[in-house]
Amino acid sequence: MQFCTFIHEDTRRLGLLQSEHVIDLDGSQPNAVFRSMETLIAAGDDGLAVVHELLNKTAQLRRVALQDLILAAPLQPSTVLCAGSNYRAHNAEKANAPLSGKEPEFFLKTSDCVIGPNDGIIYDPILTQKLDCETELAIVIGRPGRHISVENALSHVFGYTVANDVTARDRQVRRTPDGTVFYELGRGKAFDSSLPLGPVITSRSAIPDPQRLELRTRINGELRQSANTADMIWTCAELIHNFSINFTLKPGMVILTGTPAGTAWSVDAELGGQWQATEGLIAATRYCLPGDIIESDIEQIGILRNPVISL
Repeated sequence: MQFCTFIHEDTRRLGLLQSEHVIDLDGSQPNAVFRSMETLIAAGDDGLAVVHELLNKTAQLRRVALQDLILAAPLQPSTVLCAGSNYRAHNAEKANAPLSGKEPEFFLKTSDCVIGPNDGIIYDPILTQKLDCETELAIVIGRPGRHISVENALSHVFGYTVANDVTARDRQVRRTPDGTVFYELGRGKAFDSSLPLGPVITSRSAIPDPQRLELRTRINGELRQSANTADMIWTCAELIHNFSINFTLKPGMVILTGTPAGTAWSVDAELGGQWQATEGLIAATRYCLPGDIIESDIEQIGILRNPVISL
């Protein structure tokens, strides 16, 4: 199942995407579970059972054509836990901090960073002149837990969505006088419009193995990133385990799992980039600028499109 949040007739609603239309869940069967994505996730297995029950009542289903609605960010996560340097090929293309690839790099984004499909990624030259984009698989937590074992980790997942970890590279990558690289992951990662999410959340049952998903980024139609989540250093289950040591994971939290090779950073020698484009991929010649169209595409979830706009 693919759940979405959509706007129709100036109202934000919870939907289930099916081909060229969306089933308006609350409009089909008013229920507290269907008030928002957050209430559905919080309801857990009981909430999904209500969805299945509704789908058996074909005559009751209220459908809205995709062309008549606006897809919004599927949820406003309470907390966004992010793992950096989590793809082998990405680590090989860039300047690395001392712990890169040795343990999960940990930083945070907030719900203030979130925008939805087709919303503008803001180019603010006062903040950054090296605006970069990174397609990432995002895990949506569905069941609470602390110190979750790797073996049980995926049972705590509600579903998966597409994320774009928009980054201010000139804020992120720093060097000491002796040449040591370190990352400033606050201002480099968390700012207005730095987390496009969507277009849907695909349920866990539809993606039994999140380590077998093709991931791509296209900028103005050029293929910049193409990889498989099998290239992750730490799997989704291992990331859930690691983050649950710091936090009690709660329904509605989101975990970003890192990005593969092919970012603009990878060819920026000033910041330690050292990547050569492989067959089929087009190396960036610059960072993102207003007018660019970013497409983040993950198998079994969909394509998240966002334009870059001026402040």
